[in-house]
Order: sequence, then C-alpha cells, then structure tokens
Amino acid sequence: MNKKDQFDFITYGAKVDSERVTELVNHIMQVQHGSNNTTPLCIWGTHGIGKTQLIEKIATDSGLQFVYIAPAQFEEMGDLIGMPHISQTESGEVSQFAPPEWVPKEEGPGILLIDDVNRADDRILRGIMQLLQNYELISWKLPRKWMIVLTANPDGGDYSVTTMDDAMITRMIHVTMEFNVKSWARWAEQAGIDARGIEFVLTYPEIVTGNRTTPRTLVQFFESIQPISNLYENLDLVKMLADGCLDEETAVAFINFVRMDLDKIISPEEILSSGQFKIIAGQINELIGQQPKRLDILSVMMTRLTNHLLFNKESLDNKEFDNLKSFILLDIIPNDLRLSMAQELVNSSKTHLKKMYAIPEIGKLILTKM
Repeated sequence: MNKKDQFDFITYGAKVDSERVTELVNHIMQVQHGSNNTTPLCIWGTHGIGKTQLIEKIATDSGLQFVYIAPAQFEEMGDLIGMPHISQTESGEVSQFAPPEWVPKEEGPGILLIDDVNRADDRILRGIMQLLQNYELISWKLPRKWMIVLTANPDGGDYSVTTMDDAMITRMIHVTMEFNVKSWARWAEQAGIDARGIEFVLTYPEIVTGNRTTPRTLVQFFESIQPISNLYENLDLVKMLADGCLDEETAVAFINFVRMDLDKIISPEEILSSGQFKIIAGQINELIGQQPKRLDILSVMMTRLTNHLLFNKESLDNKEFDNLKSFILLDIIPNDLRLSMAQELVNSSKTHLKKMYAIPEIGKLILTKM
C-alpha cells in the first residue's frame, strides 16, 4: 500500500486540477482589481504537486508582481512584522517598527505567496492570521491590488505541520489541488519537458502516487536524462539517476519502459510533418497493432498530438492538416478515442482546427454524439 493511502488527510475546498486552480486565481485577481483587497486563497495539496510553481507561473504569465515568503524559515516575529527602532518625533522619542525588506512597496496588481504556511510555528501563524484579516500588520500595509495566496500541506498525516484553528481557516477561501495527468502533460509540453518523460507519465499515470515519486521529482529526473539521446545504451546511468529521484517501483517501471522501446513513441512533429504519411501509418500499426492492441500507447500519442495542436501550433499548413486528417481517420483508432480527440480540437478557440468539422467522417461522428 502506498504510504499516502495510510492517512486520512485533512484538506479544504473543492478537489480540482491545476487548470481549475488557475481559473480560480484569475477570477479572484479580477475581483481584486475592483477593490482594495479580497479574501486570501489557500491552496492545499500533497508535496511535490507543483502548487508553488503554479502560482509563480500565473504571476509571470499575467505580468503580475510576485513576492515569495516561506514562514517556516522565520525564526522570530520580527521576520514577519519588522524590527523596532527609535524615532524622533515632535512629542519626543517613540518606538517604531521598520517593515521587513521583502514587503511589497509598490501598488499592484501582484501576488504575495505565503508558501507552506502551516509549516510555520504557532507564533508566526497567529501573526499571519492578522495579515489575512486586515492585509496589514503593526509596521506595514500591503499596497492596493495585491492578492494573498497561501499553500499548505494536508493535516492528519505524517506531514510536519501546525494545525490551523477555525479562526484562521475561516479567513481564507480554500481549494485542494490534485494531480491530473492530462493537465500535467499540457503543462509539460509548454515547459519543454523531455518528450520521453511525458510519454512515460501518460502511459503509467498511476506512478505519480509515491512519497518520492511526485510531479516535482519526475521533472527533476526528466531534466537529468534530457542530454542522454539514447537511453537504452546508457541504462546503468539512467537507472542510477532514476533511483536518485524516484521510488524504486517507478525507477523499475521507467527502465522497462525504455527496454520495450516505448520511449520511441512517434512524436506530434513527426506525424504532422511527414512527407509520406503511409510510412508513419505503418509505424503506428506496428507499434499499436500487436495483440492485445496497445491502446494505452495510442492514447498517449493522441494526447500528445492534441496538446501540441492546442498549445504549440498557431496554424497548420495544408500538408500538416492532411496528415492530421489521415491520422485521426486511421482504422486502428477506436471511435471513442477518435471522438474525444476531435471534440477537444474543434471546441478550442483556434479557428484552423474547426476545419475538422468539414471532414465528413468526423463531422458525422461529432453530430451523432451531440
């Protein structure tokens, strides 16, 4: 049994994938622009799932200012509220606080990320609670149009966390981020993650459940093997890297993945740019057509091609569209997979993909399922 399954983890809010979390953050930011501040958002989730990186990416993609703090590193309240100093006023000397260096100075829009909030000790949590309520502390006030986002690991398990009481919990909007393989694959395609790694995770999504095997450690591993062009010829090195990043079961699964040549799945670029699609069709049939049919591999290829078309290709020339048409009409593809891919493409905002309605077989398939 996976260690994670032994605990009754306590989280709050709807359980959603990273794309829905992004939607929620963007919505709250829109509300934020129309007022001085909004209720802070706390994103719960297990370690290594990408909560921190997601918020930083949202800020970068939206051109927002971004400030990161990890209150677990705060040793005293001065790290949060600032340090006292003596100032001379008209009525005499007074004790005042100088705000910490990390505090935002300029008006937003911006995001203040309080990372792993419940790993801070209870004294720091009490100080943060007042920040969540008033957007200010003794020595400083968050400028207008700044949003506070927090991340937290689940309670009720083996995480070294401080339980937050109801007074703090009710000062935040909550959501729980869970791993979704298709959402992760879309992110990975855009982030330039090694294609062999994306194919491995899409083929074996159940491996992303370990204590050491997380989306974060998988990316670490995939980055370490990226310079290795031929994984099979360097299996000893690949295994050493896998053992250094992942659970034993995942490391073994990846080695078997390489030994079965599954790291050589035909890429989206090869499908679209093929000068003779018959050759590609033959390779696909050879890869998928064994008994029983490897529909898992076919699903991986279709997911990667769909993500490539939605996020990496701004347009298709006539040859690329013909190849896409030939691919989606392959006899080896079951109608349910064909329909799922076609619907995702034509429902996108990209007008050049809506031409798929003009393919009689695809148009008829979509219309009969509406």
